[in-house]
Amino acid sequence: MTKITVKETQNPTILKFEFEDFITRNESFEFKNIDEAKSSPLAQQLFYLPFVKTVYISGNFIAVERFSIVEWDDVKEAVAEQIENFVNNGGVIINLDENKPKKQPITVYGETTPNPSALKFVVSRMLTKNAIEFKNIDQTASSPLAKELFKFPYVKEIFIDENYISITKYELNSWDEITLELRTFIKQYIENGGIVLDDSVVINAEKQEQIKTEEFDKLDVTSQQIINILEEYVKPAVAADGGNIAFESYDEESKIVKVILQGACSGCPSSTFTLKSGIENMLKSMLNDEKIQVEAINA
Repeated sequence: MTKITVKETQNPTILKFEFEDFITRNESFEFKNIDEAKSSPLAQQLFYLPFVKTVYISGNFIAVERFSIVEWDDVKEAVAEQIENFVNNGGVIINLDENKPKKQPITVYGETTPNPSALKFVVSRMLTKNAIEFKNIDQTASSPLAKELFKFPYVKEIFIDENYISITKYELNSWDEITLELRTFIKQYIENGGIVLDDSVVINAEKQEQIKTEEFDKLDVTSQQIINILEEYVKPAVAADGGNIAFESYDEESKIVKVILQGACSGCPSSTFTLKSGIENMLKSMLNDEKIQVEAINA
């Protein structure tokens, strides 16, 4: 039996009626009147209520905007009951286009990282050949998936590489509370053909890779050696933990190597230890120079 949970929103005229499971396939619908709602028998029924102004259907909820002729406290329980009865009696929430591509089943599982604020969601298919990081929703023009993930209030940062999505959360929620919701969303989003990264980004990334190669050729020998060591010995290890490390610069006089930490590595409590006891010692040994120091410019 379907059970509806009523939740307030920042807009006092709109209430969310949440389901226990997702009710749409990575799509959102907005209906302003009963004629627009032909694809949603449930929305059409709701429009028979004289105070219903707009119906939104997305994810795991139906949001209803009311006219000011009533207060939600007077009618919200009745609306929730009507939605429950409609669904429990076999009513159709939304008629999805049958001509859409069939689902492509995948598996997604959560994997812990050394950073307690970051979790790695591993997908059973390749997502990208080029790592990309998003610090906020304004940076997500290239990734519709990242944009949708930032709509979850507890998502702080996102890092996508190869076959995984590393998500850093705010401290407000524990992973026990949100892992299932994120895993389910990512799985359904990708299965239903949602775009993880825009193709134009891949082209741009290839151009960036070419620029990197040209810049590499201009570097001093020590910098080139450092990059090669990071690529061969360090990156595979940090990628396994949902992160990435990128060479930024090397100063021949101070012997300071600056690197950028991304994904689960960024802000990780153990990152300083990793830099000093792991990467720094490795570079000292392999380059035979005890004066080398490693710093993270965003640590």
